[in-house]
Amino acid sequence: MKRLFPSLPDDATLGTVYQAFPSKLAPLAEYQNRVMRGDSSLSIAERETIAAYVSGLNACAFCHGAHMVHAKAFGVSVDAIEAMMHDLETAPIDEALKPILAFCKGLTLAPSRTTEADAKAVYEAGWSEAALFDAIQVCGLFNMMNRVLEGTGITSYYLDPKHAGEALLAPLRSRSCYSDFGAANGLSE
Repeated sequence: MKRLFPSLPDDATLGTVYQAFPSKLAPLAEYQNRVMRGDSSLSIAERETIAAYVSGLNACAFCHGAHMVHAKAFGVSVDAIEAMMHDLETAPIDEALKPILAFCKGLTLAPSRTTEADAKAVYEAGWSEAALFDAIQVCGLFNMMNRVLEGTGITSYYLDPKHAGEALLAPLRSRSCYSDFGAANGLSE
């Protein structure tokens, strides 16, 4: 952890940030829950994969680690996510998801350079505009969350995603896990 906010403890997490600034972050948990667990053409596993990927692109160790765990809860291999970070084209993931991830990569690293061809590749892989919009929301949400975590100095994740056991994974499968986490850490509207 970087000491950017001296009031935060050395072992600070996202929950610590929520507790420190609840009035500013109150609406966030419900929005996160809608984006990540609400109805979508993208499965929860696909959305969590996008979250982990975008966070990895941003080198946000906390969110990258946390969302590898979330994705693992829905059957995504941590090894597959690690492979995506090295080479998206050869990674052992569904071929149809690769154009969405490529779109999110562009939107993360050079948003003004997103092109019609980037969107066309998503549509040609069989996705709808609604699916692309959902991917854009996940991408945007995690670009923001990465900056919140990095900006408050939280630069590491506390466990190895490969060793996350069922006791940790089970609650992540809840349709309200993001809202529940926010409420448990002082966020309420």
